Amino acid sequence: MIRHVLLVKFKPSCNEADLEEIREEYESMTERVDGVQAVEWGENDSPEGKNKGFTHVVVMTFSDEDARQRYLFHPEHDALKEVFVPHIEDIIVVDYTFS
Repeated sequence: MIRHVLLVKFKPSCNEADLEEIREEYESMTERVDGVQAVEWGENDSPEGKNKGFTHVVVMTFSDEDARQRYLFHPEHDALKEVFVPHIEDIIVVDYTFS
């Protein structure tokens, strides 16, 4: 399985309605793209103060490499980016494989 981890810093203009729409788009990927097994969405609440302005985390779990590739080039991913990308100030994306 593969985890796809996004650390997101949103633009100051991004409001709660925007965040809710983005969250719903992400969470629906399990139903819209075969092989997307789970999506977690969360807001940073660490007391350590080391988030460097990144406020949100998205963690997606793919069943395998084929599922990740299917997602990356899927029209539903493109639709998600239409909603998500205009609100991003900065992002870090890290994937890792686990068993």
